Amino acid sequence: MRVVVQRCKEASVTVDGRVVGQIGKGLMLLVGVTHEDTEQDAKYIADKMAGLRIFEDESGKMNLSVLETGGQILSVSQFTLYGDCRKGKRPNFMAAARPDVAEPLYHKFNEMLRAQGLHVETGMFGEMMDVSLVNWGPVTLIVDSK
Repeated sequence: MRVVVQRCKEASVTVDGRVVGQIGKGLMLLVGVTHEDTEQDAKYIADKMAGLRIFEDESGKMNLSVLETGGQILSVSQFTLYGDCRKGKRPNFMAAARPDVAEPLYHKFNEMLRAQGLHVETGMFGEMMDVSLVNWGPVTLIVDSK
């Protein structure tokens, strides 16, 4: 699995003009799944997201996790994270898992986050979505399970 994680002040996802997920302070996650990913990959990433210390403590040091700050998560499926742009001008998405493989693992990942006590909002798998956020910092990281 591959996740682009952005610390945010707020984030939302809209489908057909309707807000389907919205959070305040927390983490905006763009989540990609590849063919070899398993529940172990989902657990690794879920644990990493819950414990990633990218929020500032009282000293201004990045030392607190989303769990410790009471933040929320907006998780959006993003197959294009596995786009290969090395050849030609059109990305190749062969490394992205097919929807029948990716969707259950994406939902399992979100369940794993919720099981840790996090409030998780989501987009809609496989839909065209408009994603909006206020990136706080900015802080943006890429986390891979492999």
